[in-house]
Amino acid sequence: MTAADVPLLDDKERAIHEAGLVSVLKELHDEIDRAVFEAYGWADLIPHLVGKPGATTPSPHKSEAQERAEEELLTRLVALNRERAEEEARGLVRWLRPEYQIPRLQKSVALPSGAQIEADIVVPDGAGRPKWPTDPFQQIRDLRELLARAPAPLTPDLLATAFDGRLTDKRRARVSQVLETLVVTGAARTGKLEGETRYFVPR
Repeated sequence: MTAADVPLLDDKERAIHEAGLVSVLKELHDEIDRAVFEAYGWADLIPHLVGKPGATTPSPHKSEAQERAEEELLTRLVALNRERAEEEARGLVRWLRPEYQIPRLQKSVALPSGAQIEADIVVPDGAGRPKWPTDPFQQIRDLRELLARAPAPLTPDLLATAFDGRLTDKRRARVSQVLETLVVTGAARTGKLEGETRYFVPR
């Protein structure tokens, strides 16, 4: 039987198929949300916010615990934004892409000598590399965290080599698949840099 001979889905089968895709997408969104909270050090909010209805919009279906957690989240975000603004006012800039940003933007920021810093690169060497997780959702979390902490956009190969063990074609393919999923869900973006496709987390 060729692909052309395969019968089309009927209405019931199509409904099941679409419901399954929605469920998978929701699971991916929830895993990304967990990874973001963990990256910020706010894992205590995960039980009250991840997978809950309404996000930070009004809803009659929210519990008091969820509403308190949402208020706490907004409070922390405002405080973090104020902290970063105060740092930049003092001339301390956390460049995300220093090789690109510093030549173009440093003149617009009052920077005392030695105040320019960049985020720590997250791709460790040798024995310091973490093991490649077998759990698909942990793979998503780990790759999302690498992108979130990286000072510059990363290639799929660089991300694949950030883990301990032999680099296989299967791992390369899975890394590329996860990266495309992150892009589709809006958790990451992609662009060309020096002729290579690279991925980064929007700030």
